[in-house]
Amino acid sequence: MDDSSLKQVLSSITSQALLEAFGVVVTAIVLILLAQKLLPRLAARLSGKPRLYLLALVPLLRLLIIVVTIIVVVPIIVEPSFQNMVAIFAGLGLVLGFAFKDYANSLIAGVVTLYEMPYRPGDWIEVDGQYGEVRSIGARAAEIVTPDDTVVIVPHNLLWSALIANGNDGGHNLMCVAEFHLEPHHKVQRVLDLLRDVAFTSPYTKTWLPVVVVVANESWGMRYRLKAYPLEPKEQFRFITDLTARGTEILALEGVRLVSAPVLAR
Repeated sequence: MDDSSLKQVLSSITSQALLEAFGVVVTAIVLILLAQKLLPRLAARLSGKPRLYLLALVPLLRLLIIVVTIIVVVPIIVEPSFQNMVAIFAGLGLVLGFAFKDYANSLIAGVVTLYEMPYRPGDWIEVDGQYGEVRSIGARAAEIVTPDDTVVIVPHNLLWSALIANGNDGGHNLMCVAEFHLEPHHKVQRVLDLLRDVAFTSPYTKTWLPVVVVVANESWGMRYRLKAYPLEPKEQFRFITDLTARGTEILALEGVRLVSAPVLAR
């Protein structure tokens, strides 16, 4: 498509068409803002899978609004003929391709994210050493909130190069681990039973899901890892604190000594 064809298409655009298109775009922006504000507030009042499904609906609804807006606006501005469409999208593609190469890379990765869903709003993920809950998914990047209430922007193009760990993967179950470093001289089975009791008596535990204690010999003593699931993923830190605090107290009453820090054997 030559420059004269593109100029002919652009010259046919009228001021009335631009006003109508502007009205459609403004309406779409308002709808997107309402979805981004209202749906997370409604999700905050829910728990379990309904909360996760409602949060995951936000980026999908935004993408749907954008697609519908493009479909509505383009015929308003130009005559929807095949020749005009090719001219518009070819010129637009060249401009965007050269000016926003990295941004376009993130946008493409964002589309892949919505299709493959490696993470969703409400998921707890770790990317490049940053761990937190996915608060929102934009066209270019996702926002995660860390346990320290810090917002981290994660560009979608990290999908191509970084490892992404997802704790609950769109589900309602997130395994937590509390570690105990003990001196080697004690009754192992007794400690296993005590730590299981700690998990089952916690007010935050999903007692209908597996509770597992894994023990391993280390050069400095024995490492116990108590694995269980909290009632809500967002309560994971309170849950781990409860397991660690009560487990430490019970082991102390039993006369089992903790190793404050692993040390190298001499």
